[in-house]
Amino acid sequence: MRSKSSPWWITLSLDIRFSNAGIASLTNETILELSLIAFDRLFAVNVRGMAACVKHAARAMVDGGVKGSIVCTASVSASIGSDKWSDYTMSKHAVLGLVRSASRQLGEYGIRVNCVSPSGLGTPMLCKAYQMEPEEVEKLFEPFTSLKGVGFKVNHVADAVLFLASDDSAFVTGHDLVVNGGYRPH
Repeated sequence: MRSKSSPWWITLSLDIRFSNAGIASLTNETILELSLIAFDRLFAVNVRGMAACVKHAARAMVDGGVKGSIVCTASVSASIGSDKWSDYTMSKHAVLGLVRSASRQLGEYGIRVNCVSPSGLGTPMLCKAYQMEPEEVEKLFEPFTSLKGVGFKVNHVADAVLFLASDDSAFVTGHDLVVNGGYRPH
């Protein structure tokens, strides 16, 4: 696909889209205390925002004839649930459903759709939610992982995303790559 303002020899196309849209829950509520106002706000970003990213990336790829890769960030919460943060957990389940459905729908165009699901990682979002530094968040989650002696770092997730975006995963679609060191909560 060529931009109308670009010279004829420059072709623009979208080959890879990494969608990392997401916010944390404002409260640690269970389903019994669920605030539907907070729920709507969180779903607007975590689900609707992610769906918009996938939709528009897919449209650009289909229109451009690109057999691309779309990678979304879900969460380990999408696989195991949570004792708290019901809205966040539900939103990440929705992301997983989006990835699985989109992968089936876009496969005919050669577009792969996958997600990466990290556990507790010292990102700015989680550090703010826990009011801790990245190293403190890492130590907080370490007892719940079965993989010992390896601190969970942002580059572990980045490497998983790069794998899913690359030709090394050319026959992988609809997959949830869990990057959690064997995380098992309480």
